Amino acid sequence: MTTVEYHIPNISCGHCVHTIQMEIGDMEGVGSVVADEKNKSAVIVFEEPATEIEIKALLAEINYSVAE
Repeated sequence: MTTVEYHIPNISCGHCVHTIQMEIGDMEGVGSVVADEKNKSAVIVFEEPATEIEIKALLAEINYSVAE
């Protein structure tokens, strides 16, 4: 399992947190997603077939792009 933490500036409320956790959590290979409104971050634990590229692409698609 791989753990990544992303800074996501668009997180502004509980709905944002819920959306990120539900959308990313539904990806095959994702074990857990913990988004944090206060820190504007998400910690994601995943394994194949999920990849960082796919996770970042889905975050961008749902309007929660990762700050590089």
